[in-house]
Amino acid sequence: MPEYVKVAVTDDIPPNQGKLVEVQGKKIALFNLEGRYYAIDNTCTHRGGPLSEGELEGDEVTCPWHGAKFKVTSGEVLSPPAPQGVQSFPIRVAGNDLEVEI
Repeated sequence: MPEYVKVAVTDDIPPNQGKLVEVQGKKIALFNLEGRYYAIDNTCTHRGGPLSEGELEGDEVTCPWHGAKFKVTSGEVLSPPAPQGVQSFPIRVAGNDLEVEI
């Protein structure tokens, strides 16, 4: 059964930045879009690039390896070379804690 797991605190992720967290064997990219937080799978579906290290512009992150773009609010792929989107995870803020549903 899915459960929410604390993965970070809000101060860990500056506005318009990403951060990698690992929880229960999954690598998850957390993003702070002007105080709203989102969580997607960290691994690009093209060649496995780390999305948490990508450039964030608005609600889009660009894979640092080959330039595929993903929507951080949903995990949807927006441009090649990635063939498909990545998983999006429900996230909630509890006080200053960021919790992801795993």
